[in-house]
Amino acid sequence: MSANTFGNLFAVTNFGESHGPSIGCVIDGCPPGMPLDTSDIQPDLDRRRPGTSRFVTQRQESDQVQILSGVFEGVTTGTPIALLIPNTDQRSKDYGDLLQTFRPGHADYTYTQKYGLRDPRGGGRSSARMTAPMVAAGAVAKKWLSIHLGVTFTAYMTQIGPQKIAFEDEQYITQNPFFAPVSDVSALEHYMEQLRKSGDSCGAQIKVIAKGMPVGLGSPLFEKLDADVAWAMMGLNAVKGVEIGSGFESVEHLGSFHGDELTPSGFKTNHAGGVLGGISTGQDLEVTVAIKPTSSILIPKESITIEGQTTQVITKGRHDPCVGIRAAPIAEALLALVVMEHALRHRAQCGDVTPPLKPI
Repeated sequence: MSANTFGNLFAVTNFGESHGPSIGCVIDGCPPGMPLDTSDIQPDLDRRRPGTSRFVTQRQESDQVQILSGVFEGVTTGTPIALLIPNTDQRSKDYGDLLQTFRPGHADYTYTQKYGLRDPRGGGRSSARMTAPMVAAGAVAKKWLSIHLGVTFTAYMTQIGPQKIAFEDEQYITQNPFFAPVSDVSALEHYMEQLRKSGDSCGAQIKVIAKGMPVGLGSPLFEKLDADVAWAMMGLNAVKGVEIGSGFESVEHLGSFHGDELTPSGFKTNHAGGVLGGISTGQDLEVTVAIKPTSSILIPKESITIEGQTTQVITKGRHDPCVGIRAAPIAEALLALVVMEHALRHRAQCGDVTPPLKPI
């Protein structure tokens, strides 16, 4: 009922607030016998954490993860894995006046109307900071999927504001603060500098791919793989659109073009994004998400007070001018959590099934 747990067989319960003492999660259902320590988790948290460049929020959080349970002598035991991430750089005074008003584009109004009260400090539970525990849990899922199925995950930016980013090479993704697959990001830097100076914000588009996918993950009708992926991605803060494969471009396709033809050596195309009938084809699972502009900006916007009176709001504090810049590792984690859930489900129901032909 409280909706803080992601998944069933690989269940991740997220806890904490943006400006509380700590955030974290409990993973229930991780199979036993997998080597695991903080070095498996920390790199992904480092990719997501704030303060890594001048283009993101300057909140300085080290996001050092602690494993509190579920691991003995460096190996998972099959019991709940508790992961803790201390908050060390809260600046709650920046939010002191927000109890009396509502920030446009934020969850302030809806939280107040639903619960009758809210934690205004950094958005509380609605803060994108709550994605850090999901990245930590996703790192655990990634390791299991890599070891047992050979699945790997990559995410990168394809557009920031009006700036479209052509794909050059995967090697460049880790070489710039935008997770952009291009060698020269000077145009992106210039755009973001101008945006930051203006006090405004912009949206972004992120593509995430699961490679090495097995055939058969997902179920028809109500537990389709692509439906669960869309559900997970829409749970990421600021996401307003999700595409699988060709997505909205499919509207312009003819059936003679869109259907992915099969040959003895494999599929000719992947317009379906690696899913047919809710079940993985063994091709790359390809997902694209659209992220809205950051709602916290320095430009005055009209709002109302708690008494219903007209006012103007300028959001102070340290905020990303584009939340999409740090979204790539989060999108990877969420996709990994969905694939992990379906991998365990498939193993339980169809682990002894022998397909009539080898995967193409």
